[in-house]
Amino acid sequence: MNRIEKTFAARAAEKRKVLVPYITAGDPKPAVTVGLMHAMVEAGADIIELGVPFSDPMADGPVIQAACERALVHDVTLRDVIEMVRQFRADNNETPVVLMGYLNPIEVMGYATFAKAAADAGVDGVLTVDLPPEEGGEAMAAMDAEGLAPIFLVAPTTTGERLQRICAAARGFVYYVSLKGVTGAATLNVSAVADKVTEIRQASDLPVGVGFGIRDAQSAAAIGAVADAVVVGSALIKRIEELRDDEQRMREAVAGLLSEMRQALDAQQTETA
Repeated sequence: MNRIEKTFAARAAEKRKVLVPYITAGDPKPAVTVGLMHAMVEAGADIIELGVPFSDPMADGPVIQAACERALVHDVTLRDVIEMVRQFRADNNETPVVLMGYLNPIEVMGYATFAKAAADAGVDGVLTVDLPPEEGGEAMAAMDAEGLAPIFLVAPTTTGERLQRICAAARGFVYYVSLKGVTGAATLNVSAVADKVTEIRQASDLPVGVGFGIRDAQSAAAIGAVADAVVVGSALIKRIEELRDDEQRMREAVAGLLSEMRQALDAQQTETA
């Protein structure tokens, strides 16, 4: 059982939902990322999703695209991101870390080389947006050999047949994209999310995390009522962008929003217990 599985099992036993914040590694500069990761854990994060900066992030809206651009100004590479995880592990060996990004940097590095380096640094899972399970044989085999969980996206438009294939390949948890579009777009339809989460649970025993469109404590609690995990990214990145010249205030703002979400999730669970 890896750290992702342990975390979901522990929160389920406590009847609490898993909170997964996303930040882009190296945004607004490399020196702040590890400190932000620790601040998020202190604020109630259960799993950290760490974005690997990429020049053409097709699933991400303008907020996270800008975060990637800020990181790439500092030439942040996939190897740099892996090293940040290694530094984080010096003080935290419990919180799971999932790398979220795109296939090109991994392919350039080499699947086996990447998987070994990531696992050695303390990475627990990898979400590669543009690697569908149908084409992921070599990459997934390399990850499996190192104990890394391949995490896949399910969309509102995913058919039942394809859902079965995705769930068969997934490990750790299934990530449901709650809306049609890019990160930070549109408004949540909680009823529609609940219906799709039910469908996913019929296809897999894995926990279901929901992301895209979660902006505040209220939307986090609403999604927490129907999913096992809540993923939040753009709302945090906006605070990083707004306060990028004041590291302390930036860290406090990110931690403050996460703390509000953590409290709302826990209160929602208490009310329904």
